[in-house]
Amino acid sequence: MKFRFVLMDSWFSSEENFNFITDKDKHFIAALKDNRLIALSEEDRKKKRFIRVDEIDFLEHTVVQGWLKGYAKAVLVVRQVFKNKDDSTGILHLVCSDLTCDYDTITTSYKKRWQVEVFHKSLKSNANLAKSPTRTLRTQSNHVFMAIYATFKLECLSLSNKLNPFALCRKLLINASRSAYAQLQLFRAAA
Repeated sequence: MKFRFVLMDSWFSSEENFNFITDKDKHFIAALKDNRLIALSEEDRKKKRFIRVDEIDFLEHTVVQGWLKGYAKAVLVVRQVFKNKDDSTGILHLVCSDLTCDYDTITTSYKKRWQVEVFHKSLKSNANLAKSPTRTLRTQSNHVFMAIYATFKLECLSLSNKLNPFALCRKLLINASRSAYAQLQLFRAAA
């Protein structure tokens, strides 16, 4: 499978990473921190007139071409405004190296990255990837493999039961606790 973009969080949005990706004839879409500096014209870039990305006047669903400070090539920048579950508003600034993209291509491509974050959270929370008591390379490798496999199986179960993996784990834990409590009551009654 050939991916069109390398998708990155703002932690990895550095000039070195951008150059590495474009030197490999790939394109990137990355989140930017609000204080990242950008010039909106070639003349502004040459005269070192940069403004913060959160100070750009964006029309809704528009793409702005500019030059990031420290990065020599032109990029596209979009502002994505979204509602969080708690009804607060979130703002995400995305940068793209492919100058032929539109707003929808950039935002929908970057949205795919979020599924990786959910899987990673499930690996840590549901499969306890980080809580490995192992010491040797072989047992650590086995633990990582089994955690990934367990998370994959949990994802399959959650899809077939139309539940998210975290809700499914809660249900399993509650049912296991009820079963253990019922067994404990039987042991107490027999004693």
